[in-house]
Amino acid sequence: MTIIVHHLENSRSQRILWMLEELSLPYEVKRYERDKATMLAPSELKHIHPLGKSPVIADSADGGRVVAETGAIVEYLVDKADGRLGAPASRDGALAYRFWLHYAEGSMMPPLLLKLVLARIPILGKSAIKRIQPMIDVHLDFVEAELAKRSWFAGDAMTAADVMMSFPLEAARSRGGLDESRPATIAWLAKVHARPAYRAALAAGGPYAYA
Repeated sequence: MTIIVHHLENSRSQRILWMLEELSLPYEVKRYERDKATMLAPSELKHIHPLGKSPVIADSADGGRVVAETGAIVEYLVDKADGRLGAPASRDGALAYRFWLHYAEGSMMPPLLLKLVLARIPILGKSAIKRIQPMIDVHLDFVEAELAKRSWFAGDAMTAADVMMSFPLEAARSRGGLDESRPATIAWLAKVHARPAYRAALAAGGPYAYA
């Protein structure tokens, strides 16, 4: 019995591989490459889930259940692992965990994605980016201030909230203005990248531009 991860290159699904490695859950990778012209996911993914997006998992131990959306998959895996990497026991820790779990995609990722799209539009895109970067900087400053207070997003131990935050912060490092002027965030990224489970996930998933 294993989990099949439908894994798209350079995508949010790298977090799912990392999560599975941290939890020591058995899995297999079915890897997909982006269309070189559009950079979109291939149509084959629509055979797995109607949205045709990645990540998607299929769990043979649960009757082949298909689960889509990174946050939903992460929570599914926490439940499957009896709460490991889940919310801390303290109320403050649990609330922080919940906040960062949703903040990653709900607040931080949208302006980063918008900047990526605008960068592909000649002339007008460059002008619009000047308005987007200050929005990203607000998030980067917020994250920096929070990571300066503690080792991980929800407290002293790594949780699934850190897994969720890895993709937007790696994207920010690559194209969103995150640099050494925010040392706590850079140190957090270095700590993530040094984890054996993270390295194993990279080996399993193939080239990943943001690592």
